[in-house]
Amino acid sequence: MTVFIQYLVNGLSMGSVYAIIALGYTMVYGIAKMLNFAHGDVIMVGAYVSFCATSYLGLPGWASVVLSCVVCTVLGVLIEGLAYKPLRQAPPLSVLITAIGVSYFLQNLALILFGSQQKAYPTIVQLGQVTIGSVTIDGVTILTLLVTALIMVVLSFFINRTRMGKAMRACSEDKGAAQLMGINVNSTISATFAIGSALAAIAGVLLCSFNTSLMPTTGSMPGIKAFTAAVFGGIGSIPGAFLGGLLLGIIEAMAKAYISTQLANSIVFAVLIVTLLVRPAGLLGKYVPEKV
Repeated sequence: MTVFIQYLVNGLSMGSVYAIIALGYTMVYGIAKMLNFAHGDVIMVGAYVSFCATSYLGLPGWASVVLSCVVCTVLGVLIEGLAYKPLRQAPPLSVLITAIGVSYFLQNLALILFGSQQKAYPTIVQLGQVTIGSVTIDGVTILTLLVTALIMVVLSFFINRTRMGKAMRACSEDKGAAQLMGINVNSTISATFAIGSALAAIAGVLLCSFNTSLMPTTGSMPGIKAFTAAVFGGIGSIPGAFLGGLLLGIIEAMAKAYISTQLANSIVFAVLIVTLLVRPAGLLGKYVPEKV
C-alpha cells in the first residue's frame, strides 16, 4: 500500500506540471480557437532562460523564474503577432502548419545557441521533504500542486469576473460580434497568448526541477502530453485542463510502475482515445452543436 501511495504522489507531481501546461493550451484554444503546438517549445525557452539566469548571471531562483515569465510573455506576444495574426482569416490547417513551423524554429534556434548536449538544470527551488507515515513527499511536489491549484483558481476568477476575462469569453463566442461591441479582438488574443506563455515559463521551471536535465527538445513530449490532458479533461475548460493533467500524470505513473515503462506513453494515449470514443467533449467539456 505504501508503494502504491508513493507512485500516486509521483503521478500527482508530474500531473500537476501537465496541468499547468494544459491550462496554457486550453486558454489559447478556448479564446482564439487554435492549437498552438509551439507551446511546448515556449516551455523549453522558459527553462533555458531560468538556467542561464541562474548559472551565468548568478540570479537567485525567484528572480530567474520572474525573468523567465517576462521573456516567455514577450515571446508569446511576438509569436502571435508575427506568425498567427496574419492568418486570422486563414483555414485552420494553415494555422496548424504555421504552429508546427514555429515549434521547429524554436527548437533549432535553441540547438544553435546551446548545442544538443543535455545540461544539468540547477536547483531553482530548494525545499525539504515531508514524511507522512512511511510515505515521503518532496517539497517541490507539494509546491507544484499548490501552485497549480492556485493558478487554476486565479484563471477561473480572471475569466469569469474581470473585464478582460469577459472580453475573452466574448471573443470565444463570436469574434465579429465582439468587435462590433467595441472589444479589441487583436489585443484580447494577444493577452491570451501572453498569459499562456507565462504559464509555460512556470511549467518549464517546474518540469526541469523534476527531470534535472535540459535540452532543445525538453518541451516536446510534455507539450504533447499536456495537449492530451487538455483534450482528456475537455479542451476549453480550465477545471477540465486541471483535472486532465492530474489524471494523466497518475495514469502514466501507474503504467510505468505496474505495466511497462516502455508502454507508458502508449497507454496514456490509448486512454485518451477510449475517453474520446465514450465522451468526445472530454470529461468536463460541453458539447456545442455547430450552427449552420
